Amino acid sequence: MTPLGSLRTALNVKTVLPIPIKGQVVDEQGLPLPGATIVEVGTQNTTVTDMDGRFQLNAAEGSMIEIYFMGYKKQIVPASASMTVKMQSDAESLDEVLVVAYGKQSKADVTGAVTQLNAEQFKQGVNISVDNLLQGKVAGVRIVPTSGEPGAGVNVSIRGVGSIRSGSTPLFVVDGVPLSNDDVSPGGSNVGFGASAPKNPLNFLNTSDIESITVLKDASASAIYGARGSNGVVIVTTKKGNKGQASFNFDSYLGFSKVANKLDVLSASKYRTAISDPLFDHGGNTDWQDVIYREAVTRNNSLSFAKATETGNYYVSLSQMDQDGIINKSSFKRTSGRINAEESFLDNKRLKLKMNLTASETEDNGVPTSDDGGSNGQLIVHTLMANPTRSVFDENGEYTNFNMNAHYNPAYLLSIYEDQTRTLRVLGNLEASFRIIDGLEYRMNVGVDRSIAERNTTIYPNITDLNPNGRYVQNNIESKNSLIEHYLTYNLEANKHKVEILGGFSYQKFERSGNSFSIDQIADQGTGVSPGNNPGFAGVQSGVSGFSQENELQSYFGRANYSYDSKYLLTASLRADGSTRFGENNKYGYFPSFAVGWNIAKENFLAEATAINELKLRGSWGQTGNQEVQNKITQAAYALSGADGYYLYDDLELVNGISVARTPNPDLKWEVVTQYNIGLDFSFWNDKLYGSVDYYNKTTTDAILNTPAPVLSPTTTVWGNIDGKIVNKGIEFMIGSKIVDTDDFTWSMDVNGATLNNKIEDLPVSEILSGTISGPGQSGVLANIYKSGYEAGSFYLLEHIGFDEEGADIYRDTNGDGIISGDDRQIFEGALPNFTYGLNSMMRYKNFDFSFSIIGQSGGYLLNNTGLNALNINNLASDRNVAEGYYNSGANSSNAPQISTLYMEKSDFLRLNTARLGYTFKTDKLKWMQSLNLYVTGQNLFTITDYTGYDPLINSPKSSGGNQSVGIDYASYPTARTFILGATLKL
Repeated sequence: MTPLGSLRTALNVKTVLPIPIKGQVVDEQGLPLPGATIVEVGTQNTTVTDMDGRFQLNAAEGSMIEIYFMGYKKQIVPASASMTVKMQSDAESLDEVLVVAYGKQSKADVTGAVTQLNAEQFKQGVNISVDNLLQGKVAGVRIVPTSGEPGAGVNVSIRGVGSIRSGSTPLFVVDGVPLSNDDVSPGGSNVGFGASAPKNPLNFLNTSDIESITVLKDASASAIYGARGSNGVVIVTTKKGNKGQASFNFDSYLGFSKVANKLDVLSASKYRTAISDPLFDHGGNTDWQDVIYREAVTRNNSLSFAKATETGNYYVSLSQMDQDGIINKSSFKRTSGRINAEESFLDNKRLKLKMNLTASETEDNGVPTSDDGGSNGQLIVHTLMANPTRSVFDENGEYTNFNMNAHYNPAYLLSIYEDQTRTLRVLGNLEASFRIIDGLEYRMNVGVDRSIAERNTTIYPNITDLNPNGRYVQNNIESKNSLIEHYLTYNLEANKHKVEILGGFSYQKFERSGNSFSIDQIADQGTGVSPGNNPGFAGVQSGVSGFSQENELQSYFGRANYSYDSKYLLTASLRADGSTRFGENNKYGYFPSFAVGWNIAKENFLAEATAINELKLRGSWGQTGNQEVQNKITQAAYALSGADGYYLYDDLELVNGISVARTPNPDLKWEVVTQYNIGLDFSFWNDKLYGSVDYYNKTTTDAILNTPAPVLSPTTTVWGNIDGKIVNKGIEFMIGSKIVDTDDFTWSMDVNGATLNNKIEDLPVSEILSGTISGPGQSGVLANIYKSGYEAGSFYLLEHIGFDEEGADIYRDTNGDGIISGDDRQIFEGALPNFTYGLNSMMRYKNFDFSFSIIGQSGGYLLNNTGLNALNINNLASDRNVAEGYYNSGANSSNAPQISTLYMEKSDFLRLNTARLGYTFKTDKLKWMQSLNLYVTGQNLFTITDYTGYDPLINSPKSSGGNQSVGIDYASYPTARTFILGATLKL
């Protein structure tokens, strides 16, 4: 016996020797769970399961073994030589895994301002595009439509407006592929009705395929995307197969929509009382809004099936949507399909291959609702100002022809106009991951985003003065976005230390080309062939043009996450982006970020505080960039005399007939957004109360603008970075509660809100103007101003202070010269609301479910350009209608409209955005059916507001010189109120 053994015997000490334990951890279906953590209770003795869910551990005989796995309830079982542990799903903990850039992360380990929504939170209503799903759900994220037209564009902003140039759209990443923010469809050409904007580029995604949407708001979360993260990042993850039996889902609904709010214009009887010229009474009685608006029908059918196996999973879907617009002849159609598949190979699933592929075809049929110009051909303008005593048809059944003072029969305008956009888009990526050694994994991601779009715009031969012989324009765009990424991830857990290191390389190439042509004088020559279907048979070809461009982005990125004892967290990232869009002297930009977190709830001094489930303090700082500028702007551009366009040359000796149109600037660099964030996450009493609160400060510097460069010529411009700042700061919060959680009744509710303080500081120029105003006498007038000390895009207007005894307008003479002119304009409050909020509630009682969503805002203003142009009091003197509010104001009908505070209105509102009631039938006796849910949904049910336009949540695209406009409402396609009847079948 050894001396040590003799001592043990003498002291009667019992020796406890470790015994080898072998086991496997599986889920409810018996499938292995790789990566589960195995711990001998009371010790630091730990291991993790391999790819087959198996583990080995030497533990003391009689000890207890604790098993953890994300998404499953913790298990504590006695140790034995051979054991199999079946885990039980924990629905609450499933929500704790967040999708972040280049991977997933436990919510407890996240140090940035990140919000994730799952499919249950955005399944309500008719939602064509992914951006609409975010409305009212995430604090600090504002969703503002440019129009109520099906398929129209949407302005998405996260934490305010951070750029003077047009575009504050966040970066969208779909299944690991960053999308370009460029339009994938052409804009509508002016065939007599004004130009119109391209369609929403996110319309191609079937929203039923989306599993989750993650919003990265602060720089710590988004800096890993570097040059494109300045406006925030939205990560979209589509569905995959789940473990268990195969699922087959069929969702079908039928929707009925009508205009949510008609404008109060004079009826025929009131109009007859208001006019002074009897010639303006044409004997009819017409509500022109009723003429062009209709009850529209939406049909949507979506089918999917999915399955997860021991080594992989798949998800396949097919959907078709057909939505009629509430204006006659407008519609949106989409057919889409998706295949997601994942499979594992080699020993212990060392190699994994994952594929995501979606393809869609969309068809948008538009109406003449242009974004620019005056009233010529603008359908909404002519509808609102149409004389209500006129009739749609004459005694012969033909359309009546107003055609005087640029005033047209709106029903006739619809009959002579066609605007169809067809877009085919395919997005796919293949991801391969290879586990080199335990903890070290290599991944490669190859993706392609390809689209082809054609837009055909026609005005048929007509009896107006708008291209009376007809005109046809075709615009085509092809886009290709190619991506290849390589990155390594290394994970290490040792005692209380956990480290994750990520490093990689990314290359993305954007190719874009297009062409257009027009055919004038397409009058039917007796062939019987519709010019819209065969425009080439007649007419004169003109306006042939084309373009082709490409740019590249080469990036290196890295991130490190460290946690100690799950209490103290540290995250750091750095991305270097090189872009061909920038000058030779500043090809690369560098974007760092740092963040720390403290899980206070895990501290020993709170060990007895059972009411606290989560209490985490976060702080972050970082920089992101903005590269959304035109291609080639760092190079010189030269115009040829008599040429419509301009030409690019690296070096050119100026000769007669050639002038400089743009000065080169090889020093152009990125816009930089520096942001810091302090946040607190909390959860008390088992989620009876949970939420988060954040303070942020987000500052944009090195703004890119196109400014005059009079060194060579007064008409020459140069793109450069200017001094000055755009500062956005505020507080965001989300507070939720599982108010009731029983077997028969559950009720959860959350409310989110965000304040915003936006200001421009230290601008080196006195002012920058934007916001084109439409209307008589408003040519060249701009209503938005960017000026130091004021909010971005504040309104620059005359101050309307009332009417004199004869009803004439009175404006403030600010300079005291006795003459009212543009020099008397002042700066007034801006369009950005200083508080936005949303409330979401979900209830279930036995088989019934009920949910609703409320959204709102306060502190912002809108400029009612529709009222100025289409409804001003001056219309009574020119055979047109007027808004009741302007008529009742006491104004004189001889007043000429001026851009003034008379048309500036508060945009405060509260809206019941959606409400859904459903019933799930019991299917216990039908073994082939899992569930059947019937539901009814209401969308845009009511809005409480003082705004006199169609909708206070609107922003018409009225930019000028590439600088974005804010808060102008011009003749926008109205929003709809919709009711849906639907059924969801699961087999």
